[in-house]
Amino acid sequence: MIAVRRGTTFAVAICVALIACVALAGLATAAPNPPGNNGTVKIDDVPFDDAPNNEPHVGCVFQVDFYGFDEGDLFADVTFESHPPTGPVQVLLTDSVFIGEDDNAGGGSQAGLDAAATYTLDFTGIQPHPNQGFHVKLTIHADGSHGADTKHKVFWVTGCIQASSTSAVGGASSSAPSGSAGPGLPFTGANTVSLLLAGLALLGLGAGTLLAKTRQSRM
Repeated sequence: MIAVRRGTTFAVAICVALIACVALAGLATAAPNPPGNNGTVKIDDVPFDDAPNNEPHVGCVFQVDFYGFDEGDLFADVTFESHPPTGPVQVLLTDSVFIGEDDNAGGGSQAGLDAAATYTLDFTGIQPHPNQGFHVKLTIHADGSHGADTKHKVFWVTGCIQASSTSAVGGASSSAPSGSAGPGLPFTGANTVSLLLAGLALLGLGAGTLLAKTRQSRM
């Protein structure tokens, strides 16, 4: 009787173990792409790496790293905006990044890195903070999410040279062509040539008249 009970208990244990293995296998199969707003983004400063640490103060050239997004034909719409206390508030740059190369295995760890995009923003017309630089808001809309698909990051950018433009005071400026005279100083070169030609003509006329008179007196 004891042997039978032991055999039954052993068989039950084996069945339980098999059921547990099947359940774990099912969970492992379903794990890579659970529904929800999967994925995370991090701001990366130079030198760039794959570590999922967020750096809120970066130089003019920086990266956005994407971790743990689902697999498929999925893209992230990227928007950078100037953000208070620096402003005015305006869109600085938009982009689209492919994030569906593999499943979300690895999550927000280094193993879950899906994409990294490098950016340099144009801050023309934006007034920077005297110490912190330019305050930027990053908005990500990721394909494949169930429910909310939006992620945000705010960070500071320093080391960028602002573009500037200059214009002439009072409107467009102009310069006089080479060889022309300035205002109040009339150019007299043409008048001098005319007078010279007239003088030569008179001189020739006088010489002709003198020659004619000489010939008459000899006759």
